[in-house]
Amino acid sequence: MIRVAVADDHPVVRGGLAALLAEAPDIEVIGQAADGEALIALARQERPDVVLTDLRMPGVGGAEATRRILAELPETRVLVLTTYDSDADILAATEAGATGYLLKAAPPLEIFAAVRAVARGERAMAPTVARALADRQRGPALALSAREREVLERMKAGATNAAIGRALFIGEATVKTHVQSIFAKLGVRDRTSAVAVAIERGLL
Repeated sequence: MIRVAVADDHPVVRGGLAALLAEAPDIEVIGQAADGEALIALARQERPDVVLTDLRMPGVGGAEATRRILAELPETRVLVLTTYDSDADILAATEAGATGYLLKAAPPLEIFAAVRAVARGERAMAPTVARALADRQRGPALALSAREREVLERMKAGATNAAIGRALFIGEATVKTHVQSIFAKLGVRDRTSAVAVAIERGLL
């Protein structure tokens, strides 16, 4: 059996994930946590094979919890399950030691497969996350995530943050995060410059 600890600050999401995982014959949910501190305590007590955690939680977030858990329990594997796929989030999680990173839109079978993969010591990354990591390895000029490229395409068309959010089915605050990340990576301070630099570098 693969012993899994689940962490998410939303009770409905946390309970739903636990119930979903319990349907797999080879997975046992050994505990749930609502934040990073509780997750660390749970991992220390139960020593799970896999920790399935959200990234953004009150107090200690998923990345910091991952770092602290792996410092104490290097045999434990961490699978991040979140709604965020910005480069900053992905980098924080992977640098902390997470070997899996899925988005919450992932179908159940993909989540089951990812839990099993990380339990075996393998990596399990959502396609957009894998592309972002590959882009980063190729160099900073190509380090835009797939989502950031989608945002940039719509910026080029003159869409507002609200319009981009509606088109991509994400919140306006998330769009703003992507826009700021794009500016930082391209070394610009406004949308016009971002589009111009992206075209110059062959990113659009």
